[in-house]
Amino acid sequence: MSNENDYAIVTENLDLWYGDFQALEKVSLNLRSGIITGLIGPSGCGKTTFLRCLNRVNERYGNVRTEGTINLLGKNIYDPDVSLIELRKSVGMVFQRPNPLPISVYENVVFGLRVHTPRKELNRSVLDNAVEQALREVMLWDDLKDNLKQKATELQLEQQQKLCIARLLPLKPEIILMDEPCSALDVEATSAVEELMLTLSGKYTIVIVTHNMAQARRISDECVFMLLGEIVEHDRTEQLFLNPKNPKTSDYIEGRYG
Repeated sequence: MSNENDYAIVTENLDLWYGDFQALEKVSLNLRSGIITGLIGPSGCGKTTFLRCLNRVNERYGNVRTEGTINLLGKNIYDPDVSLIELRKSVGMVFQRPNPLPISVYENVVFGLRVHTPRKELNRSVLDNAVEQALREVMLWDDLKDNLKQKATELQLEQQQKLCIARLLPLKPEIILMDEPCSALDVEATSAVEELMLTLSGKYTIVIVTHNMAQARRISDECVFMLLGEIVEHDRTEQLFLNPKNPKTSDYIEGRYG
């Protein structure tokens, strides 16, 4: 039997409106710590909106209203004493297209550290160690250790996306959100990034939005199927794909719509 400590993310009756349009309706989910959870469903079903709720990025877009609670690691992120800066350190995000900063590989990795850490605590040794550790964790160190001054935007797309993940790690996030992180990559690069996600699973709680059913089956431990802003089904990935409980889930994964 699961207890509260097993869950990194707990949402209760989460509603979200863009103006008059309700994009999320009564979303209640318990997402387990240290696994990969896939969010699947047709375009416009609320997957990315839900993902962006988890670090309150939606609020940047204006005209957004949210009700309900999101408890991350035991704390409601909508409480008035929550620091958005601290929240976004704990909850890193990777986007559809790689978005490295147009500066060196080295400076990309330490960018967050420089922003969030008092200067007196950062010496060259601390920064060097952070860069090596992060690049090793995303399997880029051997490729880039002799080219740390190279402009990050000159890297291959696969390396750029891995670097964007590496950029999060020095801040020691507990949760990593990924919004279709392979949609801009070819088959080989997609395979490499998926391998990385599987390596990171266990150390981090990962939530990934994907339109790719095969990818969801390959990498996620659990899957959440969303439709029209609501949760239709949430189960272990194998169970959800092989024996869905809801006919709407079956229709979607068998390609009848979406």
